[in-house]
Amino acid sequence: MLAFDIESRLEGRNGRTGVIHTPHGDIRTPAFVPVATQAAVKAVLPEQMRDLGAQALLANAYHLYLQPGPDLLDLAGGLGAFMNWDGPTFTDSGGFQVLSLGAGFKKTLAMDTTGLKRDDVVAEGKQRMAHVDEDGVTFKSFRDGSIHRFTPEVSMRIQHQLGADILFAFDELTTLMNTRTYQEESLERTRRWAVRCLAEHRRLSEERADRPPQALFGVLQGANYKDLRTRAATDLGAMNFDGYGLGGAIEKRRLGEIVRWMTDILPENRPRHLLGISEPDDIFAAVENGVDTFDCVSPTRVARNAAVYSHRGRFNIVQSRFRRDLSPIEEGCDCYTCTHYSRAYLHHLFKAREMDASTLASIHNERFIVRLVDEIRTSIEDGRFDEFREETLGAYYATARSEGRK
Repeated sequence: MLAFDIESRLEGRNGRTGVIHTPHGDIRTPAFVPVATQAAVKAVLPEQMRDLGAQALLANAYHLYLQPGPDLLDLAGGLGAFMNWDGPTFTDSGGFQVLSLGAGFKKTLAMDTTGLKRDDVVAEGKQRMAHVDEDGVTFKSFRDGSIHRFTPEVSMRIQHQLGADILFAFDELTTLMNTRTYQEESLERTRRWAVRCLAEHRRLSEERADRPPQALFGVLQGANYKDLRTRAATDLGAMNFDGYGLGGAIEKRRLGEIVRWMTDILPENRPRHLLGISEPDDIFAAVENGVDTFDCVSPTRVARNAAVYSHRGRFNIVQSRFRRDLSPIEEGCDCYTCTHYSRAYLHHLFKAREMDASTLASIHNERFIVRLVDEIRTSIEDGRFDEFREETLGAYYATARSEGRK
């Protein structure tokens, strides 16, 4: 349902550059895919996302199912048409909500795993809102408390109606605190669900042959266990997926190693998407080990809390030292925010609780990450990836190291 061309390789490693061809345009890889959870990147218009260099956007199937409903997006001509975005789109499967609503955790890379390992894991102060069984997941809506049922077939039907170019198979996302036994059971359940997703995807593709073709990515789980990750890569790699999503709870310091376990086995001619990363060190580790695309809500999430990126690290613009600073967030940045507004102005907007504060900070943060990945792609093509990584990460984390935070 899509074509993928590899253009250059990182010598001796799994990293590469390439092009994913979709019905709504090409994605030059590696590429960062900003998240438009509810058919909107928070505080930023789709037209602005195009201007800052985003090649594709990813929306959340679970949230769009609850509101406004997949039938409306289908009627509107699909996700892209509905949100006035003419480029490629991704939709996730709803599988992440198994973790975020079921266990109450949001960020798996930095999860505290010092607690007792167990099967029924719920974050402190949270209530379980999703229950997994062999056939699927029963959710309690965070909006109104109503009960909903997701199965592999339901997820496929919803995603087909949403009309994205790239869909993800329905999977179960575990936490790093689940027991080894539960990880094994969950991995096998995700494999069985993958088979069902493929079958339903084929059926719906034939039934909706008048619509643009859609690609389906299988999702690999397995937490931090090498044998489980390689088993997932072997099992799903043998299936006829158009690409692969590398998902699940991954310990941050081992991200590159765990990604490599999977990319060593997965078919080389299929694209790989890593779900949920955007920090510079994670990006370099992922790309070096064979990831082609990845997404994360972090650039806009931290922006709404006044945190902005720079090549010297991330900082908070509401600090008093910026109150009279008339320089841009970062000298030389080509984003709309930096070419038109000062640190002092953003400081003022956040202090005054003006909505424009989130917009201007989000524009800068999204541009920073998109441009960083573009520069990584160029460094691979030019044969200077290692030098660029050392220069970039050395500068970005210098302040944190000097303060004992890295």
